[in-house]
Amino acid sequence: MRVYGKMLEFTYKGVNLSVPSTGGPECANYLPVQRRIWETIFGVAFAGLLIWIGWKNLSPVVKPSPLQWRDRWGRNILLMSMCLVIGCEVGFKLQAQSTIFLLNPCHVTTAIQIYLLVGQPSKLLTSAFRIHLNFLNGPILATVFPETLSRQLPCELFVYWAQHGLMVIAPFYMLRLGGVYNMEPLSDLSWCIFSYGLLIMYHFVILQGLGLPSEINLNKMLCPASKDPFSGPNYRIWGTLHQMLLCPLACKLFIVGANYFLTQCNATKIKQHLHDELPPPASPEKNKKGSHGD
Repeated sequence: MRVYGKMLEFTYKGVNLSVPSTGGPECANYLPVQRRIWETIFGVAFAGLLIWIGWKNLSPVVKPSPLQWRDRWGRNILLMSMCLVIGCEVGFKLQAQSTIFLLNPCHVTTAIQIYLLVGQPSKLLTSAFRIHLNFLNGPILATVFPETLSRQLPCELFVYWAQHGLMVIAPFYMLRLGGVYNMEPLSDLSWCIFSYGLLIMYHFVILQGLGLPSEINLNKMLCPASKDPFSGPNYRIWGTLHQMLLCPLACKLFIVGANYFLTQCNATKIKQHLHDELPPPASPEKNKKGSHGD
């Protein structure tokens, strides 16, 4: 395991291990080896079961029609902002020699959202959109339990809050556009189950698999956060349970809120149904012709 740690050293050798719960030998040995092995076996098995159940019951994705909203200024500003934020994060991690933290779920979710903004309409894009809405627990946890002590570079703290804010703004804007960005019925939990299985599998296989040899606490898979109310030997079990409730709850409440503001609230209503696609913006040529009575 130390050999693999040496191979990864360039991605984490600048990490400040003096910050609580960032990593180090004490954090890596927080749980006994036997306990960690059993939790990993059950965690992977549980995740596999959720993925299988969710996959078997996924509600179908309708083939999307080509969209005509690529030139909307709102999309361009949002895309530019998200690329700037994730670019700053990459720059900070390269300068601090801590690029391993780019594997944390919030960075991965931001990358998915950038793909959603630039990808061509397809069933895959709609599927990715539905899945990523179940990862909105990330900005919630980042707000309630912020881990910002290791952010010492200029503007690094601002980028932290900007990224998590954009993680919420982006899906709301996509739902505003509608069309390919559509959701399953509110009572349908198949996508929630499937997405949560993917999330658990990612934590136990990828984050823990890279965290152990490097002794870096990726998304708290080695030891609990300093502010974790469930701190103790069972913190990962409690985390799995309360996130099993938070992930679908955050997703469904977000949909309910977006549906209200986009289809019901008189001050912000812009369409009849959440899945309706906004009409393409009028081209300058058409506006010019209309002004001459053509």
